[in-house]
Amino acid sequence: MKNLSVDDRPREKLLRHGVAALGDNELLALVIGQGSRNGGALSVANGLLATHGGIHGLARSTPDELARAAGIGRARAAQIVAALELGRRTLARAPNARLRMANPREAAAYLLPRFGARPTEQFGLVLLDSKHRVTRTTILVSGTLNTSIVEPRDVFRQAVLGSAAAIIVFHNHPSGDPTPSPEDVDLTRRLAAAGVLLGIDLVDHLILGDVRYYSFMEANGR
Repeated sequence: MKNLSVDDRPREKLLRHGVAALGDNELLALVIGQGSRNGGALSVANGLLATHGGIHGLARSTPDELARAAGIGRARAAQIVAALELGRRTLARAPNARLRMANPREAAAYLLPRFGARPTEQFGLVLLDSKHRVTRTTILVSGTLNTSIVEPRDVFRQAVLGSAAAIIVFHNHPSGDPTPSPEDVDLTRRLAAAGVLLGIDLVDHLILGDVRYYSFMEANGR
């Protein structure tokens, strides 16, 4: 970045004009810190964003995938993943806030920043009290996921142990497309039936994409 004028260098630009004045590539260049033999940090950042499809694609990338990019390596890959995780956490409410989930939009606002843009699939549930306030969020399955292997007994075991009055289940699609599969539909049906028998309401099943979500509650007009 030495070839740039002082006013165009990301660090100086941030200090002079504020962080909102920087583009995605400039912010990423600051995280990377230094360039490589073939180009400065801004050049490395541009290449990384192009390869992974922008910042949303970057958020779904694993450290190993990032480390293979020119000029990155394991140390800088760790820096990038850590920066992205900090961003996620600033969007997630503190657990002590006892957020009340009154509708799918509020549930998605809670879950998408935490689990929406992940490189691997995860299936979890949110435990709710009788007023639909969050008491705990837990992941049941992580890694390559086929929802047909998720059993209602495992889901509701966690709900019973956590003294939940109701639950919201969720899983993410690393592809970014939250459209449900036939297995997703079948699992939702079986979970709802099990909840009726156990007296624990299945409030919703949310599928998380990149920045979009699918709610079975909304789809069914509840």
